[in-house]
Amino acid sequence: MLYTGEISAFITAVMWTGSALAFAAATTRIGSVYVNVVRLAAAIVFLFITIIVFSIPLNVSAVQVMFLSMSGFVGFVFGDTFLFKSYEYTSARISTLIMSTAPAMTALMAFLFLHETLSFTGILGMSITLAGIALVILERKESSSHRIPLSTAGVLYALLGALGQAGGMILAKSAFAQGPVNGFVATFIRAFSALIILAPLNYVAGRFTNPIKIFSNDRKAFQFTMLGSFLGPYLGVTFSLIAISLTDVAVAATLIALVPIIMLPTVWFLFHEKLTWRAIVGACVAVAGVGVLFLR
Repeated sequence: MLYTGEISAFITAVMWTGSALAFAAATTRIGSVYVNVVRLAAAIVFLFITIIVFSIPLNVSAVQVMFLSMSGFVGFVFGDTFLFKSYEYTSARISTLIMSTAPAMTALMAFLFLHETLSFTGILGMSITLAGIALVILERKESSSHRIPLSTAGVLYALLGALGQAGGMILAKSAFAQGPVNGFVATFIRAFSALIILAPLNYVAGRFTNPIKIFSNDRKAFQFTMLGSFLGPYLGVTFSLIAISLTDVAVAATLIALVPIIMLPTVWFLFHEKLTWRAIVGACVAVAGVGVLFLR
């Protein structure tokens, strides 16, 4: 199917938009650590059931397992941990804006380590898309309770989060370069390798001690976490791996970065947030960039 990789990347952006809203709702109720760990555990259960029910073959070499495990650590543990940390020092709006540098980092890493090249049209499409994303994110208004002054630490943590996302994609792409791997199997390996590191670390640190009690006391937080886990680490990450296996990793990363754009009509419909002309223009610019990417 033509443009299967690009379509998968766009589906990833849609899934991650839903998971972001669900995880945000859960995090405000019980904190980020419990949500971060349990989402991976839930995704592993979803993936395991899918692999068993559909009898998906586990055709993965030792080298591919190594790359995928490293990808899980760099993306889920390193990247996501620093992204959550950045929210403590600066606003989510600024953190998300800085995270939009991930596609550029991915393209640079792909050029250095995977020897991928992009045509002028591809580079132009990426640039236009990122410009539209920046316009939208800068326009987003947050409630006063989330207004946190910009700080050097917050910027640094968000950059490390973007670096983790980019590095995770490059390592996953390296696994696919060794041979075909089913997306659900690849995601299972990434999530499992991340969980066996993330859960013990947070338990020893005293930040993840009694998840059953926490979620029993707040069932809505559990429901939001399960929904986010299904849309994000389960479906979203799986489609992202399918995307990078079928198209240039830099192009996939740019399309996945459309999450802030898709978020606009979503919050307008669900929460009746008012959209400004600047936000609408930014969305149109981003969509134009996506169109250029498809014409590359």
